Amino acid sequence: MNRTTLSLIAGVGALAALTGFATLSAPEATGTDTARAAARLPVERTSLACPAPSTSDLAETTYTSFTPVTEGTGAQGKGALRPAGDGEAGKPVLEPGEPGSPVSGETSGGDAPALIGTAEGTFAPGWTVQETTEVSAGAGRGLLGIACSAPDTDFWFPGASTADGRTDYVHLTNPDDSAAVVDIELYGKDGALESTVGEGITVAPNSSEPVLLSTLTEAAEADLTVHVNVRSGRVGAAVQALDDEAGGDWLAAAADPAGSLVLPGIPKDATAVRLVAFTPGDADADLEVRLASPNGLITPAGQETLHVKSGATTAVDLGDVTRGEAGSLVLTPTDRAVPVVAAVQVVRGKGGSQETAFIPAARAVGARATAVGNTAKGVTLSLAAAPGESAQVKVTASAGTEPGAAESKTYTVEAGTTQDVEVPVPSGLKGTYALTVESVSGGAVYASRTLTATQDGVPAFTIQTLPDDRGTVAVPEAEQDLSVVQR
Repeated sequence: MNRTTLSLIAGVGALAALTGFATLSAPEATGTDTARAAARLPVERTSLACPAPSTSDLAETTYTSFTPVTEGTGAQGKGALRPAGDGEAGKPVLEPGEPGSPVSGETSGGDAPALIGTAEGTFAPGWTVQETTEVSAGAGRGLLGIACSAPDTDFWFPGASTADGRTDYVHLTNPDDSAAVVDIELYGKDGALESTVGEGITVAPNSSEPVLLSTLTEAAEADLTVHVNVRSGRVGAAVQALDDEAGGDWLAAAADPAGSLVLPGIPKDATAVRLVAFTPGDADADLEVRLASPNGLITPAGQETLHVKSGATTAVDLGDVTRGEAGSLVLTPTDRAVPVVAAVQVVRGKGGSQETAFIPAARAVGARATAVGNTAKGVTLSLAAAPGESAQVKVTASAGTEPGAAESKTYTVEAGTTQDVEVPVPSGLKGTYALTVESVSGGAVYASRTLTATQDGVPAFTIQTLPDDRGTVAVPEAEQDLSVVQR
């Protein structure tokens, strides 16, 4: 067998290993070449990284794991979340339940480690883990939540800070058996901040490193964009933003730089909204700023456009832009499209009773997205349809971690609007449940889930966006071509 034939078989074999399976079949005797649509198959393996939740002795953390039911996965599989550093031999902190049923676990105090998880087979497609922490006092007190993230090599975090009163960490978690090398770049209002400390950070295998941003620069910047670039290996990354007075939350990575962005689900009772944007390219960006309200697109008075200088972080206060209604920010180019990343910092409450959360620009829901750790009360699901085309989505509340039967509802979201929908709740619910959003028809939909609680009069809350879970992957159909043997 010659080298060309071996390369063909090796390529197909590698594809099958990553995506489920692929088949070699004889071509149809049609006399013409026919383009075949790629099949969508369930992924066979999913990795997640959960950052260390808190250093506060008052922290109470809940982890919730959920895998939605996916056709074609078979009945076999395994999965577990283990403390970083323990490897495969470590005792699991949490193991996934059967697809369609969430499971949860709890921990207390400031010594809880970062977690690394892997799910295979039936547990892999769409596997989602939520980390929610309540801190009753001190810097960053309030409700902090994050969906554990898949490891990657490039992350953008607009909305971080090194200002007085803020303590922000970048958490880097390496799930692999080899070291990762990471660069952390910081961009303020005048451009890149000089720092050699953020270059070549080594994250040991199966470990996690929290990096305090103020150790990377002497500049006290109210608004920063953090770029995590992985030179070798891969990591999970998230920013924990803690404020001495206004609480805190996790800042998840923003969607990849793009000309148009949607930041879904600003709470209707937000008292302050601050938009932070950055363009990594060589050209400035000019953006039209609009709010997708329940009744359509609105231009905030006095903030119609935003000029984002190349390589510099730009921030603008939008005040109580939602004015008591559901809303999502929609950023579009005024002229030519220039890739931009963005996030909003949201404040609820006033004076000494403020709490903070963040909404990064989000990827669309796509085929399916999931948010877990929902309770019977204090849950808001926001759905925003992109301008131009309405959309229909199906929302399913799973069975609960304790008894409760699944419930589903279908919603239509008009183009350029945001709806805070009345979420279905499992009948007879005890414990927590998962919400799965599936696109049914129409245009792109963006979603976020808000969890709320009250702590001594403080309106604690956390917001997570719901991007496509990437539980399936397109696999092109492969065919035998024996002519390669003769070449």
